[in-house]
Amino acid sequence: MNYKTVGISLIFLLCALSLSAQQDGTFAAYKLAPDETLVLDGRLDEPFWSAVATATAFRQQEPLEGQLASEQTAVQVAFDEKNLYIGVRLYDSEPGKIKAYQRRRDADLATDDFFAFILDTYDDQRSAFYFETNPLGMMGDGILRTGQGSTINRDWNGIWRVWISRDEKGWMAEFRIPFMTLNFNPNNDTWGINFLRTIRRKNEITLWEGYRRNQGIERPQDAGKLTGLSGIHQGLGLEAIPYAIASGSQRRLDPENPMQGQHSFNAGGELNYNINPNLKAGVTINTDFAEAEVDDRQVNLTRFPILLPERRDFFLQGANVFQFAPSSNPNPYFSRRIGLQDGRPIPIRYGGRVIGRVRDTDIGLIHVKTGEAGELPGENFTVARVLQNISSESTIGAIYTRREMEGDSLPVRETFGADISLSTSKFLGNKNFQFETFFVGHTPTFFNDSSSLMDRSVRGLRFNFPNQPWDAHVSYREFGIRYNPAVGFVPRVGFRRLQPTITYNPLIEKSNVLRELSWQYYFEYLMLMNWEPATVNHRLRFLGLRFESGDILNFSVLHNYEFLDFTFDILRDGAYLIPEGRYQNRGFSIEAISAPFRKIGGAVTWTNMGFWTGRQTSLEADIFMRPLIGLNMTLSYIHSKVDLEQGNFKTHLLRLNSSYDFSPWVSINFNVQYDNVTERLGTNSRFIWILNPGNTLFIVHNHNWQRFLDRLRPMEIQSTIKLAYTFRF
Repeated sequence: MNYKTVGISLIFLLCALSLSAQQDGTFAAYKLAPDETLVLDGRLDEPFWSAVATATAFRQQEPLEGQLASEQTAVQVAFDEKNLYIGVRLYDSEPGKIKAYQRRRDADLATDDFFAFILDTYDDQRSAFYFETNPLGMMGDGILRTGQGSTINRDWNGIWRVWISRDEKGWMAEFRIPFMTLNFNPNNDTWGINFLRTIRRKNEITLWEGYRRNQGIERPQDAGKLTGLSGIHQGLGLEAIPYAIASGSQRRLDPENPMQGQHSFNAGGELNYNINPNLKAGVTINTDFAEAEVDDRQVNLTRFPILLPERRDFFLQGANVFQFAPSSNPNPYFSRRIGLQDGRPIPIRYGGRVIGRVRDTDIGLIHVKTGEAGELPGENFTVARVLQNISSESTIGAIYTRREMEGDSLPVRETFGADISLSTSKFLGNKNFQFETFFVGHTPTFFNDSSSLMDRSVRGLRFNFPNQPWDAHVSYREFGIRYNPAVGFVPRVGFRRLQPTITYNPLIEKSNVLRELSWQYYFEYLMLMNWEPATVNHRLRFLGLRFESGDILNFSVLHNYEFLDFTFDILRDGAYLIPEGRYQNRGFSIEAISAPFRKIGGAVTWTNMGFWTGRQTSLEADIFMRPLIGLNMTLSYIHSKVDLEQGNFKTHLLRLNSSYDFSPWVSINFNVQYDNVTERLGTNSRFIWILNPGNTLFIVHNHNWQRFLDRLRPMEIQSTIKLAYTFRF
């Protein structure tokens, strides 16, 4: 007997059986027997793994759409009553060329080889939990929600772990995800699931299901199915997260006054309870955000305020539920309105939230009580969101916010809105098509406010065709002249806006140099409420090049029209005043982006553009350096040279972000920022030690200086130590 022939035949038979088991994108999870044990070391050498169904046959999304992956991947799933286990073997014919730089949790893995997967625990094709790792054991996660495009809330930090090992065949990963970390329907034993692998040196992206360019890991409607998940539970579902914090600070109100110091100790925490596997309730007392990153400083030369991202964990958890027409930005709820005033923290006395699902309805409810801060009285904030699933990929929803200030200086301010999102992934056979419409209005902002509801509301609609190589959308919206949601954010009001965009991104399959070409036309026509043009923008990317190396070049021409109906003070200091009038501006921009896996690289954008009565030349550069594994440094420089009839000036903004990650559990971060408009220099240093997932020690030091009489004088010094611990029952 020819044993070699028999062996090869058996291998092909096993592969055929594996492929047969997943022809329809479905495979079964393996339930561990009571006597089967799992040693979590990233090696997949326990005997039971040989009996577990395997998902293989990953296919390329890029560079050769639909072709089998150049390096194969095998994924297996097992579970017991408390945890889900995912074992992954990532084969690599050249393991010495595997790229891995990142260790810090939620680091950007555009630099690395990595493996990611989603769990659509309701099997509703609308939302999913997202997890990822790399060959260094970095842990990344988030919550995914579809809509007008897909967004991953990467600020969600679940409690789970991954173990990694490497050998001559590639690398392996073992994940343990407690069911208490997830929300799910205990009566449904089928979840949506999909897997993605990136081989960075080849710029190859492969997926198990949904590998077409208009699909991907962020579309749970294109995922496969995981079956057999029965007999799982979350224990009591009770989670307590107490914290203790000690801080010392010195401040002065202006550079001529002496520093005044104070010390404080505080304690508080959160208590969360899973009402059922679908619905989680929580309360927080004496909420503190000392560990949050500082905001990136901005130099704002526009007429409108800039939206800064939320960085506080309490408001980030479940934030995807509260999203409302995110592509149109009516922003009826903006969490930085709660507990912050001009960037300064306002004490939060207590808060509560309920987030989850009841049958086919997503719900979110937040109530927060803030304390007094100087002359600011305490306030009560309430936010409620309901999102009902309809048909296979669509939703209809409503939002409500309420803000009540103690005292009688302002009325109770309430905001209400409704939105509809209709989506299909089967338009013209296999294309994506989406429609969205919304309305938001609010009660009067002040006593004796005589404005109409139309003045205090926004409304709009949007058609979206998110596909490849063609991608297009068109939107129309109206923002009333008195629209000002009390718990929201709006930079500009009193306009009607039409905005279409069309993009063409063909892949070049027979080139060893070019991966993709790109052309895009963006048009914005913004009118005042009397239909008079206020802002008109044309932006034509007449050539975009994405190379096989991962480097990108974009060339664009720009045209802008502005109607200015008031005198605009550019620097807010009276030095450069732009008179009322109509202004035509023309220019161009060049953008260069290096492949992110390089040890030294970055992105540079140079723009030369008309600017009011003159011209503006701007340079934006982000240069990264990774001399060692775990060491990441990014130097950002934003420079503007403005020449006007009223005079000339230059602005400079410099940021240095650096970090060293000793492991996925221990890191040091240092941030320094300076700009010549405010003439403030600030540093933020953070030491983070994750003792175990959910148990973290933070040490934070902030130091800020202000230029005064040609010297920098310290304005604020603050040091904080915080320990947060998680107990699960």
